[in-house]
Amino acid sequence: MTQRATKIVATVGPASSSREILQQMIEAGIDVVRLNFSHGKAEDHVQRAALIREVAALCGREIAIMADLQGPKIRIGKFSEGKIELQKGAPFILDANCEMGDQNQVGLDYKELPNDLKPADHLLLNDGLIVLVVDRIAGSQIFTTVKIGGELSNNKGINRQGGGLSAPALTAKDMEDIKTAMRFDADYIAVSFPKSATDMMMARQLANIAGAERGHKPQMIAKIERAEAIPVLQEILDASDGIMVARGDLAVEVGNAAVPALQKRMIRMARASNKLVITATQMMESMILNAVPTRAEVSDVANAVLDGTDAVMTSAETASGKYPVETVEMMAAVCVEAEKSGHMTLDADFLNVTFTRIDQSIAYGALFTAYHLRVKAIVALSESGSTALWMSRHNIDMPIYAMTPSRATQRKASLYRNVHTLELAHSTDREAVLKAAEVLLLAKGLVKKDDMIVMTWGDPMGQVGGTNSLKITKIGDR
Repeated sequence: MTQRATKIVATVGPASSSREILQQMIEAGIDVVRLNFSHGKAEDHVQRAALIREVAALCGREIAIMADLQGPKIRIGKFSEGKIELQKGAPFILDANCEMGDQNQVGLDYKELPNDLKPADHLLLNDGLIVLVVDRIAGSQIFTTVKIGGELSNNKGINRQGGGLSAPALTAKDMEDIKTAMRFDADYIAVSFPKSATDMMMARQLANIAGAERGHKPQMIAKIERAEAIPVLQEILDASDGIMVARGDLAVEVGNAAVPALQKRMIRMARASNKLVITATQMMESMILNAVPTRAEVSDVANAVLDGTDAVMTSAETASGKYPVETVEMMAAVCVEAEKSGHMTLDADFLNVTFTRIDQSIAYGALFTAYHLRVKAIVALSESGSTALWMSRHNIDMPIYAMTPSRATQRKASLYRNVHTLELAHSTDREAVLKAAEVLLLAKGLVKKDDMIVMTWGDPMGQVGGTNSLKITKIGDR
């Protein structure tokens, strides 16, 4: 089977929560399961996570689980009839104190919205399909004129064009949801609408406290979906383990035309900072209802792969769509074809990297050696997975095998581009471990006798963050 470098994050929901569908999706190639905390109760997520772990074990895989926090609910309220039709040029009122909406007005879940606005601001509702222009604000009421009309139904989202809403990234619900996610040792926490590094540091602190009893510390993913996050992207990256290019809300705030260039910039910045990056939103949207994607969707996924994203993500396609398994199969096939499209070379700026740690310099040395000797594989014997992460930030057309005794590290590394995890028992006997690594590769059919590989490890064995050794070896020479 062709190995795929780009990973697949799949959202699990009503359409994909059965044991049978989960198993088919894992066999089709998902690497990370996303649980969307915008929907469902705490116990639903705990039970779903247990099932995911159980099914993954049956499939012989370590699948990471990502808990995606809801973030602030910046939404309108409900209509007495469920929906209305807004006409261009008509007046319409958003009222924080309105209980039930009608043709003239609607309530707000986000009560602070009147304080965040001024006349001439543009409000985009329902992912930008409806546009209102603010005329004036009076107390709890926002008087607007409809610029682009259409059908507006209950609880649709609101964005201010250009950003600037003051809602905090972490709500009381998010804080409780972090505790819930730590009950099943979520491998990743995705934080919605962060505006600063402080938002990410606060979320990390809450997660670490909640997971302290079992010594579990999840990786933190910042979802970049606010205009305010763009100028401080480097600071957010520095405070996170990775970012998600969340193109839905981001497009509404900065405009659709700005998103493709921002996507490429975010992927470059994440890789340069040794961080992870997930590309998300509407990647296979038409497969919610159709068994095949559009050609534009195929190109979208392929371009994200060619840009160097660690993972591509499904949302409603696998959570509530008619073809969850087919979506994963199609996405995997597109990734494989995109990765074949050209010969990989080490990045042009590779030789200009400044090393700050011994383990980092070993990782880069392994890449350089593997590339020029054209070895069959790179093997990183690692407790924490950091060496494999650093290797995965650069383009190379040979697989990186992260061998570790830690299940948590296996799950975490399942999101790293071009990294494949294998369980290898812990030992302080260096020669025994190196031999066991070769035997494991042979047993899995990943190498054959006389293949050349590059191996890295920490000496003495068993230290976290202690990679300091590199060896070039031929399989079967022992």
